[in-house]
Amino acid sequence: MSEEIKTTTEEFSVLNLYPKEYEAEENEAFFRDLNLTQIIDRITAQWGKGVRKYYMYLPDDAREGEYRRAVYGDIRKEAVYDALIAFTKRQEDIAQLRGKRGNTSHPLQKAVWELCEEEAYGDAYEELAKSLSRVELSSAGMRQFLRILTEFLGSEQFNKFREQARVILGELRKMRFVVTYEKDRMSIELREEQGDGEYEEWLDSFDARADMRLLNPFGEDSAITELEQACLEIIESKKKKLFRALWSVAEQERNYINPVLSRFEQEVIFYLSYATLQRDTEREGFPFATPDTSGKGRMEAGGLYDLALALVSIPEGRKVIPNDFYYGEGDRFFVLTGPNQGGKTTFARSLGQLVYLTRMGLDVPAESASVPYFPKIQTHFSVEESVETGRGKLMEELVRLAPMMEDHKRGSFVVINELFTTAANYDAQIMGKRVLEHFLELGCMGIYVTHIKELAEGRDGVVSLRAMLNDSGYQTFEIRRAEAEDVACAANQVNKYRLTYDQLKERL
Repeated sequence: MSEEIKTTTEEFSVLNLYPKEYEAEENEAFFRDLNLTQIIDRITAQWGKGVRKYYMYLPDDAREGEYRRAVYGDIRKEAVYDALIAFTKRQEDIAQLRGKRGNTSHPLQKAVWELCEEEAYGDAYEELAKSLSRVELSSAGMRQFLRILTEFLGSEQFNKFREQARVILGELRKMRFVVTYEKDRMSIELREEQGDGEYEEWLDSFDARADMRLLNPFGEDSAITELEQACLEIIESKKKKLFRALWSVAEQERNYINPVLSRFEQEVIFYLSYATLQRDTEREGFPFATPDTSGKGRMEAGGLYDLALALVSIPEGRKVIPNDFYYGEGDRFFVLTGPNQGGKTTFARSLGQLVYLTRMGLDVPAESASVPYFPKIQTHFSVEESVETGRGKLMEELVRLAPMMEDHKRGSFVVINELFTTAANYDAQIMGKRVLEHFLELGCMGIYVTHIKELAEGRDGVVSLRAMLNDSGYQTFEIRRAEAEDVACAANQVNKYRLTYDQLKERL
């Protein structure tokens, strides 16, 4: 990818190389099949639903995926991550100021909150620019963002507005006044002193009778009271020049808000949300790796695990078994057989998650990984009968399979899990072979989980995998290259339900 990003400043995005409109709805079945919705739900629970839409759409092409991967590599750096987390917390404070401004109807109070918001906005970006400038950024995306940010902070328009706001707020913060009630009469004494600290601390500096406590009659509520309004009108009449300047600045357009920076504020949450999930999961002993995407069709991983399963297993203290795999030269499809509940579906999901996270430009749940570019992910998992349609399970599977077979997109990654389980074995074998041949003809790669061992036999590009049992016939949840066996499933069920000869003899 070129060192410079071929977009205008106005179009710059830290996520995308091409304009993209996001919608929050899931638009592909693979999100549910691969349990990606569980991972995304975990992220949105911490970061809010606004980040969800960024996980719903894959990058447009390999170049955009590599662009994201480089940006994510920068954001994973400790100094950059810490700076951006601090920045997002400042944005939360700005949102609170914006909320206060929206909740008050008094124009003068709105104007002051406006200036406070602008001050916090400038402070947040100046601190971010200072932090990022101390780090050696590797990605074209983050380097261009820093250039845009530096140019914005140095612009005459922004600095003029910021200086005006700084002077006005400085004068307002120095302002102190004392409201005195005496004989049904209220008087206001206006003073100008250093305005640092809380108003109550300033009141404590007065000499008061031992039995008297000086109080601030103005609370934190954004709804202004009649007393506060009367005081503001008196002060405004005494400080006409200051308040004319306040009104003048407040009436200006909010042109200090930069649309490119606003887009960055929203999009960077995508990277931070996943980086936080990754850091939390790594602390629990689960590794992550940056996938190598430079290989020509080579796909392999060491220590791969199902991230969704890991996230639900951590609180329960359950162990998650990782697996190694590789597609050799000419290998296109894994056909995975073995005992029920032996880890076949989990392994298939982990492959799909690996491809998805690689496409998204993120690190993957594995010790190491090499993943080629796949233009599309297609999945088909076993479904139940539909009460609404009245269709049986086989018909439901065929209805969902039809658009996959009609989509002639070449080079997709395909995950198929237990098709045709309700069909007769011979029919399931014939239909399964046709499905497998279809995707092989399209140059797809993938995995087919099945109970039909014949699908793993005698076909170029197809590799037989098996969920392994130990010497005692129990599941190990390890997936290895091995020929399919008829007896594995039966032996596993015999052991699971304690139906061996010796066990039955004990019961009798």
